[in-house]
Amino acid sequence: MKFTKLIFVAGALFAAVIAGGCAKGQGGVSGLDAIKKAGALKVGVKSDVPGFGFYDTATNKYEGLEISLAQMLANEIFGDADKVKFEAVTAKTRGPLLDNGELDMVIATFTITDERKLTYNFSTPYYTDAVGMLVKKSSGIRSLADLNGLTVGVAQSATSKEAISAAAAELGITLNFAEFATYPEIKAALDSGRVEVFSVDKSILNGYLDADTIILPDQFSPQPYGVATKLSNKQLADYVDVLIKKWLNDGTISALISQFNL
Repeated sequence: MKFTKLIFVAGALFAAVIAGGCAKGQGGVSGLDAIKKAGALKVGVKSDVPGFGFYDTATNKYEGLEISLAQMLANEIFGDADKVKFEAVTAKTRGPLLDNGELDMVIATFTITDERKLTYNFSTPYYTDAVGMLVKKSSGIRSLADLNGLTVGVAQSATSKEAISAAAAELGITLNFAEFATYPEIKAALDSGRVEVFSVDKSILNGYLDADTIILPDQFSPQPYGVATKLSNKQLADYVDVLIKKWLNDGTISALISQFNL
């Protein structure tokens, strides 16, 4: 019995060592060497957020702060800013696509939270925003206090719902929520009257502001954006963080923020 137990324990320890080795291997597979071998940096970006990540159908090109950051990272890795493959993501799809290895990183208005840091590596924030609200001018809504019983449109898996819910609770008001896959869908719901409020980060709302709408002065919960990589891929995370800090310190990111009117 003792001999059998010893074999079992030894086998378990061997399996643990093998599993640990595999985990390290998986981390290495998605590291810088693997990216160079693949010949392109695969980055998840937004396609519907003017100023950050926007796909212009007139030029068939992506543009925005986060697009520029991805191109700069590709230039550092390959010496060629064009060696980047963009994939449009939403708040709901960006995490799973990073998890399954289809993406090397996500630069897509991805807010850094303590909970998310348990799942992903994040760089130093390259931009900090706050959750805001877009409403029709004709609605008469001028602050969060006017929203009791009304419906707020938010993006699936975004932090907006939690932020505005907490602020509403402090005021003692009740909100209803409708979740959508994309920002254009929320704007369409606002235009058609299916929701009374479009809530997301203020800089994103600026891209959907028109003659019939206003952004309310209320803002909630700072939203720091970081470059996200797989938790197992510390090599890539450290590499990216050094560059983001450098571009913050030398004014490169500030210049991009001004360029895209953020």
